[in-house]
Amino acid sequence: MSGLTIRQAAGAEHSRILGIGGVRGENVVTNDDLAGPIDSSDEWIRQRTGIVTRRRAGADVDVLDLSEAAARKAIAAAGLTGGDIDAVLFATTTYFHQTPAAAAVLADRIGATPAAAYDISAACAGYAYGIAQADALVRSGAAQHVLVVGAEKMSDFVDPTDRSISFLLGDGAGAAVVGPSDTPGIGPTIWGSDGGKAPAIRQTHAWSDLREHPELGWPTLRQDGQTVFKWAAFQMAPVAEKALAAAGVTAQDVQAFIPHQANMRIIDQMIKQLGLPESVAVARDIAETGNTSAASIPLATERLLAEGLARSGDLALQIGFGAGLVYAAQVIVLP
Repeated sequence: MSGLTIRQAAGAEHSRILGIGGVRGENVVTNDDLAGPIDSSDEWIRQRTGIVTRRRAGADVDVLDLSEAAARKAIAAAGLTGGDIDAVLFATTTYFHQTPAAAAVLADRIGATPAAAYDISAACAGYAYGIAQADALVRSGAAQHVLVVGAEKMSDFVDPTDRSISFLLGDGAGAAVVGPSDTPGIGPTIWGSDGGKAPAIRQTHAWSDLREHPELGWPTLRQDGQTVFKWAAFQMAPVAEKALAAAGVTAQDVQAFIPHQANMRIIDQMIKQLGLPESVAVARDIAETGNTSAASIPLATERLLAEGLARSGDLALQIGFGAGLVYAAQVIVLP
């Protein structure tokens, strides 16, 4: 041993979200537009999901286009430029290239090169996973400003005849910039997974299956609705409670609740399980945007702020959960 001691980086004592932005697919798709192939109706879809419309992007728009627009809005809201971003974390399950990472391409598009960049595959919990990692990067000194993006073009994986999940899905992107703060702005993250329930939300078949069985066609998504509902509605509330406790607050202290926009009935059941007061602003972006997976929490956050239902500085409880089954919850200070 030489007796030498290596240095370790040390960053800001605290971090917070400095700015947020979002974009939705340009096309408004109504329940009536989808009801025929699944032998359903506007009334049935509203009662089962709370969705009135969903937003979907055109054929000439891909997930990188959506993410770039959202990223530029978040960076501007933070009062920064692309060159100020040290790391880009891109949460998505609908980017078609195994490599290079969508994050690296996005970093180049927004002028953040040579920022560190990597993708996160955590489905509907991807954005919350990204916020957890961005918080750690800033406080460890590995980065000063981190761009977290959740973006999906779910319509690329829709089977119009599927009654299990197709009518839920929308397209969009949400982004946040995380940076140093004089006061705590992101509470400890409670996260985990339950891979034993992986079949509850699944792709119909693997891409590799197409090499020998091209007749299978394009893979699309399916879910076991009852399994997902019971898991999300009843097992995610205890996760959210742990996040509140870890942050040193209670349900009575938060001003906003921002769950993954999976289903309005799941949201209502979680509110009941958590005992949230009526004064809490609840994100219900799903009614007009649909389920946009990794994009849903930042898009719902942006809507709450834009509509004045929540304000900068409010305490918000956010929780992502989805295929995997993966989950992550944290208390944040709204930008």
